[in-house]
Order: sequence, then structure tokens, then C-alpha cells
Amino acid sequence: MYRRNTGRGHGLASRGAAATVALAGAALLLSGCSSSDDGGDKRGAGSGTGVSQRPAGKAPFWVNPQGNAAEQVAAYEKDGRKNEAARIRRIAEQPVGEWIGPEKPEEEARGFTEAAEKADRDALLVLYNIPHRDCGRFSKGGAADGDAYRGWIDGVAKGIGDRHATVVLEPDAVLHIVDQCTPGEFHEERYDLLKGAVARLKSLRNTKVYLDAGNAGWSKPDSLWEPLKRSGVEQADGFSVNVSNFQTTEASKAYGRALSAKVGGKPFVIDTSRNGNGPYTEGKDPWCNPPGRALGEVPSTETGDDLVDAFVWVKRPGESDGTCRGGPRAGQWWPEYALALAKGGN
Repeated sequence: MYRRNTGRGHGLASRGAAATVALAGAALLLSGCSSSDDGGDKRGAGSGTGVSQRPAGKAPFWVNPQGNAAEQVAAYEKDGRKNEAARIRRIAEQPVGEWIGPEKPEEEARGFTEAAEKADRDALLVLYNIPHRDCGRFSKGGAADGDAYRGWIDGVAKGIGDRHATVVLEPDAVLHIVDQCTPGEFHEERYDLLKGAVARLKSLRNTKVYLDAGNAGWSKPDSLWEPLKRSGVEQADGFSVNVSNFQTTEASKAYGRALSAKVGGKPFVIDTSRNGNGPYTEGKDPWCNPPGRALGEVPSTETGDDLVDAFVWVKRPGESDGTCRGGPRAGQWWPEYALALAKGGN
């Protein structure tokens, strides 16, 4: 369990643009607007959103009082839309992943981890900047080359320092080696970059690292265990499953257990942000802003399973998967979709 001291078509379109959102959030933190929480379970002084930290014993991750959902709550309350505000508060009061942007990794990582430290919580960070990211689809981009990526990872590590952080490393990166979506000439470099990233982050005193390993609806574990080992999973704290996807928690547990048995019994974390109603099984692109979905289990380290370190919200509920089903571009906040998720949430 968690200790403080110590294929295609799977809903990943929001990841690239989400980093842009993180950049704006980090700027706010660095200005001091949201780092005034004194560590107790109190309202975020000065945030104007009334968002509080969850009890550290159940959810040690930091709640950003100026996230998109929190700002939406404040806007609805100002307009007297109390029902909508109450619904979105179900998202705003949960810790979600902070996606580090490509331009200022050290500054952003420092801003998020310092704010988390002041609240006596751990920062939950997502690193999504591998070269040739997302095979040219909605979240295409990433670092220009291997050297640029290594420099970016080093910046993140310097920003984290000795503060407590949990890192989800490179959603899709291993999967797109396996499914050949990433061209073969880049595979060896990607293995090297991922293994190097794990090593650099694990050199930090209080950082936990979970290498992404797909979801229960994407691939069989037997196709992933060897690539995960080549990517450094044995040196990581574990792996992540269901990032930005909708597979049920039980299906994700079964998938994770099967994969864990192949990689030395490593534990894993499950993204439960939008899996309350399970996957969408009708129509085209079931991974992209599917209707009728719901929030899943709230983030917690009390999972009832020794192999599951935590339920986490890596995907930020309410941010679009891409320009499908009337959504804005990937990573942009979409209030109507957030309301729909919260309406049916657990």
C-alpha cells in the first residue's frame, strides 16, 4: 500500500492539451494565490473557491483550490446556480493530476510540489512529453528529440527536489511501442528514455513513480510485460492502469493483477476519474467524450487490495478528450460534460 515516506481508442486525447492547462495553474501557484493553505483540512484561504483538502489519512494527494472545477464552482455560485455549483463541487474537492507542460518543467513542478507541501499533502504529477507522442493524433507533440526530453525530465526532477510527489509517467508510451503506432525506428530510443526517466525520478528522496500500462479494454497483459521491463518498471514503484479511460475498477484490478504477476509483483494505481458507469459500448470512438459516463471512486489509498496502491484521478473530469461529440479541443474545460459526469458520479 501507499506509504508517504518511503488499443488505440482509449480516451487519451486530452493529455497533450492538458499540459497547457497545467502551465496556467502553475503560474497561479507561483504567484502565491493558492499556496496559503496551512496544511489543515480548512478552506483554501484567498482562493475564493471554498475548496478544502481531503483528510490526509484517506487521500494524501493535494487538492488544487484553483483548478478548473473549483473556478467553475465559484462562477456558478456567483450566478446563483446553486445546484450546478454543488454538482461540480464533487469534482473540485478531489485531488486530480497536474500535467506538467513542455516549456517550464522545473518551475511548474516546484510550484505544484511547494503548494502541496504547504498543505501537508503529496503532489500528483503527470508527465506526458515523450517524443512522437500520441502518433500524430489529438495529443500529438512531445519533446523535439531524446536530448530535449532528458533535459525536460531533469527540469521536472529539479523542481520536485526532496518534496513528496507521486508521478504517473508517460501515458501510452509503452502501449504505442506494442501496437506499432509509434514507428519502429523510435522504439529503442523510447525504451532508453523511459528507463532513464524512471531512474532520474527515483533518485529523488520522496518521489514515487508509476509507469503507464494501459487499460483492461486495450490489450492483453502478456503483450506488455516485457516492454514494461525494458522501460524500467522494475525500478519504478509500480505502474498505472486505466488512465483517461472508462474501464470498471474491478476490470482494472483484474488486468493489473495479471500484469503484476509478470513484472515481479509490482503494485499499481487505477485512474477511477470517469469509470463509474464503465466503458461506452455504442457508436464510433467510444474513448472520446462518450455520453452517459460518470465519476468513479474518489481518490484514496484505502483500496481494499494489497496490490492497488491507490485510486487516483489522473484524467481531470470535465476536460475534453478532443473535438468529437460537440467537445472543444483536447484538454479544454467543458462545463456541460463535467455536469453530466458529476450527475451520475459515485
